[in-house]
Amino acid sequence: MYVGAPNQWVRQTLAPGTQKGTVGHMDNKLVEVTIKHVMPTANGCAVFLGNDTKNFVVYVDHFVGGVIQMTLDGVKKDRPLTHDLIGHILLGFGATVEHVVINGAKEGTFFARLHMRMENELGKKILELDARPSDSIVLALQHKRPICVTRPVFEELEDATDLLERVINQQQQDEAGADNPAASLFPGFGDFDDDDDEDDEDEDDAEDDDDEDDVI
Repeated sequence: MYVGAPNQWVRQTLAPGTQKGTVGHMDNKLVEVTIKHVMPTANGCAVFLGNDTKNFVVYVDHFVGGVIQMTLDGVKKDRPLTHDLIGHILLGFGATVEHVVINGAKEGTFFARLHMRMENELGKKILELDARPSDSIVLALQHKRPICVTRPVFEELEDATDLLERVINQQQQDEAGADNPAASLFPGFGDFDDDDDEDDEDEDDAEDDDDEDDVI
């Protein structure tokens, strides 16, 4: 059943004896990907994800991009950030992240579901939450859990392998003192939107009424 209907933000089921919500059970429907590169841009960060056959790019804001890079680098924080706090809350309620699924992409907007398993004195449950891909990626990295894409979505995504290679090559040239920064490879950044709710959009507008760029 869904909790929070009609928005259907959370779906919960009683946990069966086998881990039906794990990647192993759905490996024919999901494609596991890893983060290949994080590239700062003028308006945020480009996060490249993929596997040996294809890579694609998800655009996120500067803050989340920085958190993703810090997590990849294993940077220790003096104080817990927002995603650290979320992880601590999940732990306190006996919930663990199973995996993350990017299950939709429309006109540059990506959608994701956060799959969790909860076990406490109330019983065992499998939870499936609607979430931004950017937040889901951070939680998956922090908890060392798989990041997946539904196979139909993965097959429809444009292959950004060539762009990834150009970005890496340009960054290497930047480090050597080249004139053209790697960020210049992303002139279209801002055409990509996030599935934020209206509250997030209002908050963004309050911060900068002139900035029309939306990020994931």
